[in-house]
Amino acid sequence: MNRQRLQELLEGVRDRTVGVEEGLSRLAGFPFADLEHSRIDTQRELRCGFSEVVFGQGKSPDELLEIARTILEHHDRLLVTRADAEGARRLKEEIPGAEHHARARALTVGLPRPDEGEGLVLIVSAGTADGTVAEEALLTARMLGARTVHLADVGIAGLHRLLVHRELLSAARVLVVVAGMEGALPSVVGGLVDRPVIAVPTSIGYGASFGGLAALLAMLNSCAAGLVVVNVDNGFGAGYAAARMNHWKEGSTQRP
Repeated sequence: MNRQRLQELLEGVRDRTVGVEEGLSRLAGFPFADLEHSRIDTQRELRCGFSEVVFGQGKSPDELLEIARTILEHHDRLLVTRADAEGARRLKEEIPGAEHHARARALTVGLPRPDEGEGLVLIVSAGTADGTVAEEALLTARMLGARTVHLADVGIAGLHRLLVHRELLSAARVLVVVAGMEGALPSVVGGLVDRPVIAVPTSIGYGASFGGLAALLAMLNSCAAGLVVVNVDNGFGAGYAAARMNHWKEGSTQRP
């Protein structure tokens, strides 16, 4: 249930084009639907601008399917993150229009094209191995209505690969910079642009990277002013925040 749907329903009841009983039936499961194993927040799009996102990890295929169907009863779009192969296969078989994005470990329904959205959220990733997290960020931002571009494999070991894209870096409203190893790329990008930069440490690296802790600490201690950091491997959180920033307009309460 989003603002437009709720307004249309209320106006229909007011104008007597929708009966009270029909109106009540359309509001079934609002503001949440109790599935016993899960309670689906069907009011979230109305409050926050986007429907509840499903974290697939730890959920059985049957639970995922019931959750997905319930969300799609109330919303046009669906995003499932961290879906395992079996859960993704089941959803793809049972949910019309479902797309499995294997590298991002995500499943979507109603994914816009990369060029359909507004503004520009630029995903910049240091190495090919960071692609899983970068793709999760990109898909999330797209689902929330942002135009997205992925600039891949431009880590600081070959800085010229990044610098030839100065025009693209400056064109973005928001940048999500994904890096493992020593985690230096966000600091470099943060020193080149006047736009918000969201840094995402990944767990990619050798032993002393401590599963992304070294990159996380490097980003938290960056000397590039204005850099913000999300948790290790949290492409979803970075993409979501970037899309919100991208949609924001001064004096506006408009939702994506």
